[in-house]
Order: sequence, then C-alpha cells, then structure tokens
Amino acid sequence: MSVTQQSAGPSGPAEPSEAETGPAPSGRLGFVVFITAAAALGGFLFGYDSSVINGAVSGIQDKFGVGDGVTGLIVSSALLGSAVGAALAGRFADRYGRTTVMKAGALLFAVSAVGSMLPFAAWDLALWRVLGGAAIGIASVIAPTYIAEVAPAQYRGRLASFQQAAIVLGIAISQLVNWLLANAAGGETRGHLLGLEAWQWMLGICVVPAAVYFVLASTIPESPRFLVAAGRLDEARAVLADVEGAHTDADARIEEIRGLIDSDHRPRLRDLLGGRFGLLPIVWAGIGLSVFQQLVGINVIFYYSSILWQSVGIDQSNSLLISFVGSVINILGTVIAILLVDRIGRKPLALIGSAGMAVALGACAWAFSSATGSGDDVVLPDLQGTVALIAANAFVLFFALSWGVVVWVMLGEMFPNRIRAAALSLAASAQWLANWAITVSFPALSRWNLAATYLAYAVFAALSIAFVARFLKETKGVRLEDMG
Repeated sequence: MSVTQQSAGPSGPAEPSEAETGPAPSGRLGFVVFITAAAALGGFLFGYDSSVINGAVSGIQDKFGVGDGVTGLIVSSALLGSAVGAALAGRFADRYGRTTVMKAGALLFAVSAVGSMLPFAAWDLALWRVLGGAAIGIASVIAPTYIAEVAPAQYRGRLASFQQAAIVLGIAISQLVNWLLANAAGGETRGHLLGLEAWQWMLGICVVPAAVYFVLASTIPESPRFLVAAGRLDEARAVLADVEGAHTDADARIEEIRGLIDSDHRPRLRDLLGGRFGLLPIVWAGIGLSVFQQLVGINVIFYYSSILWQSVGIDQSNSLLISFVGSVINILGTVIAILLVDRIGRKPLALIGSAGMAVALGACAWAFSSATGSGDDVVLPDLQGTVALIAANAFVLFFALSWGVVVWVMLGEMFPNRIRAAALSLAASAQWLANWAITVSFPALSRWNLAATYLAYAVFAALSIAFVARFLKETKGVRLEDMG
C-alpha cells in the first residue's frame, strides 16, 4: 500500500448536514483542530515507521550478512503486519472504542521500535517489523475514521486532509532523522552512537513519537458515534457539545446517529459478485486502480532509495540526503494534489500523473543502463547521474500530485453506497498485496538488472494511462448517492 494511503473506517461516520451542525464557534473549532491533529499523529507514525527502514537497509545487510532475498523479506514483512492490523482495527474499534485502539497502536509502535533497535538476528528483526506493520495498519484505519466522526460537516474535508499531510510529513521526518543519525555516526549507517549502530537508532527512535501519540490519545474524547453505539449517551452529549458547540441539539444528533447505526448495512463478499469475470466491473476498476498505484514502483523509492543510490556509486550520507529531498518533494506534490483534485477533477489529474511517471521512469531506466563497474564500485557517468536524480524526483512529484491522493479520493467515491465498504476493503487488500510483491522483489530484480526493473515500472505507468482512460469515470461533483 502506498505510504500515503488511507483505509476504510470501522463502520462509517455519521453524516450530518451543514444546516444541522451550523458553523462551529471559533473556540470549538480550535479544540476540534487539536483533537484532529492528535488523531492524525497516527498517520505521522504510519509514514515514519513504514519508510524509516529505507536508511537502515544497508546497515542491516552488513550486520547480519543477508542477501537480496532476505533483505526484501525484512523490508516487506511490515506490509504483512499492516494487512492484519488494518483488517482487525475496525472490529476492535467498534468493540473497544476509537481512542482505545489508538493507544493500542501507539504501544505496538513503541514495542516494535525497541525490538527493531535491539534484534538478535535477521529473523527476529522481521518479526518486530511485522508488529510495527500491524500498528501501521491500525493507524491507516483508525485516524481517518475518528477524524470523520468528530469533525463538523462543514470542516470535514479540510480536517480529513490532516491525515494525508501527517503521513507525508512522517516520511520526510524519517529521512531527515536517518541522514542526521548517519552523519553523527561518521557518515556510515554502521557507525556507532552511544553504544549502538546508527541504523539501530534509526529504527528505535520511533518510540518517541509513539509515546507522544499514546499521551495525546489518552487526552482526546471518544468518538460520539462509538459512545452512542455503546449506550453512553451522557458522554456522547458532552462530546457533541465540545466539538459542535453548545447550540447543538444533542438529543436530536444522538437520535440521528442512532438511526444511521441501526440502518448500517455491512456488505459481504457476495454483494460484490456479478459480471463476466466474477466481480462487478466497478469493483474490478477499484482493484485495478489500487494495483496500478503500486506497480509503478513508488514504494521502491520510499523503502530502498538509499541503497538504490549507493548501488550506483553515491556514498551513504549523500544517499540519505537525497532520500530526504525526495520526501520534501513528496510533500510538495501532495499539497498540489489537494489544491487541484476538486478543481480539474480526479481523472485528468491521474492521466497527467501517469504520463509524467512513465516519462520519468523511462529516463531512470535509460540512466541506470549506463552504470559501470560491479559490487561496491559502481558509477554513473555525470550526465546519466544527473538525469537519474532529476528523473527519480520528478517521478515522486508526479506520483504525489496525482495517484498518491487521487486513488484514495476515488476509492472513497466511486462505489455505490450498498457495496462501498466491502469494495473499498477488497481494493485496499489488493493494494497491500501488490505493495508487498513490489517491495519483496526489488532487491533481487535490481541486482539482476536495475535498468530493466525501472523499465518495467515505466511500462506499468504507461499502461495506467490506458486503464484510466478506458475504465474510470470522473467522480468530481457527483453525489455519493448517484454512484452506480
């Protein structure tokens, strides 16, 4: 799954109209912004923990003497945990509450960080990463769910964007921390700091934001939807007054939420069946959208960019700095997407991104085909090295301003109401699997032929143009009730 993804919530938030909620008083809005930002810290940990492994890969390979296959398994192991965490988070959130699950996720992040920092061998490092992946999966579900359930309707879109912003900020901060730690250790990921190697600190320092997340999750109120479902109506009234203002008719809002909960339909897999190929065509379109997002190789950049640049002759410290620059570009592209997605539409933005990614990836493939030498003594000619750097960052920019945001906007909009939750869940699962396949295969493929690997990603980007043009319908301005 893309590290900029968001997943379906446990049972869907209540959907009051603006007329029902009215404008939030400025004091209340400040409180809502605070609790939204606190919940979005889960997104920060999502982005941080999923990409921090990038800087540690070379140190791990050196420390444990593992080859490409085992490296791929260690890096991708978190994705398997993510799939499990995302699958269980909704059920636990409905049973125990949103903030309780947030605190459980924070604890998993912290335990995984400490375990990953102090592994005995490659196998237990992989297990700690699976545990961290479960926390990532939880964060991908619970933060957007909570935000949607506490945000006043008129501010919901802007407040929901906190999660996306937190994810890309987490990615960027992880790369900055990796670079700073490597520099402090003499420019080497195996250099020593306070008795541990730099790569160990890279993985372990996640315990700090995890602790902050736990503290904040302990201070914010529970979701009013969960409180109503649990029969804790007095608490629900108090939370509604806090987030929507004293003018709110709390009893009417509680009855509205209760009615929505009672009318919830939990679609099953059989609801998605139909058409010539088993599933409904719209479901296949959603799966294709998810899978193509991964097949272009975006998470290769986020998980492996440091060893990628080292493989073509750039030293460890500079490779980590390049990774940080790419993360900043990712933030810039995400901001552009947020500004444009409601102006020019989802489909045109996806087509622009696909074309830009195809060209950038093709340029990377051309540049890497000129690499000379072998082992640790590999170099790119000056021209090709410059092209590779520009093209790789252009790829990140085009992805971030299009598919990084568009995919999750469209997956939340494109399905009919009766199947939306189940279809989104299936599409998200397909994305986790595609993400895992790309992540686990890259070390071996790049060792075999880096240029050919990037050419394959370029081909998938080109194919995504045809896919978007043929199978996706524009969802801009279409009411969710009118999706069919």
